[in-house]
Amino acid sequence: MSLFDQIRGAIDNPNQQASSSQLGTILDAVQQLSSNHNTDSSTVQSAASIVGKYVRSSLQQKRESSGEQQAQEAINQYSGTGSSDQAVQSLFSDSQIQQISQEVEKRTGLSAETVPSMLPKLVPLVLKFLGSGSNTQNPQGSHSVLSGFLDVNGDGETDFKDAMQMASRYLNR
Repeated sequence: MSLFDQIRGAIDNPNQQASSSQLGTILDAVQQLSSNHNTDSSTVQSAASIVGKYVRSSLQQKRESSGEQQAQEAINQYSGTGSSDQAVQSLFSDSQIQQISQEVEKRTGLSAETVPSMLPKLVPLVLKFLGSGSNTQNPQGSHSVLSGFLDVNGDGETDFKDAMQMASRYLNR
């Protein structure tokens, strides 16, 4: 099941936090970020996919070392549409930030110097996207979107760009 299918399922489930307005807020933040960096939203969505791959790895490590609760806590604490250096620092080492920057530059054309200034905005957006599966009755409980995201056994790629494009079509934007 694709990431967007999981999110759409969460939107349809009254016991989960996902909503169309939440998707719209995320898409608006991506558009704002692209405007702030004089690039198109597709490039920022591609960057979010790359960042998502590293977020997945970091959250998987948190889950393996400290349990599912620790991965969920990172989402609860750092997801949003605002900028958060703490979110970046909690998930990535300096060498990982450099690795992310280089990969984003190679795959999107954004300069490696620009990426670190985008990460404090991108990481909380990726986490907000994942937060859509939180249970409204028990936010610390089972989390369908996060579980599906972390249990993917494919090629290591995240489909954030595809999910954001599907969300845009879903919202008729």
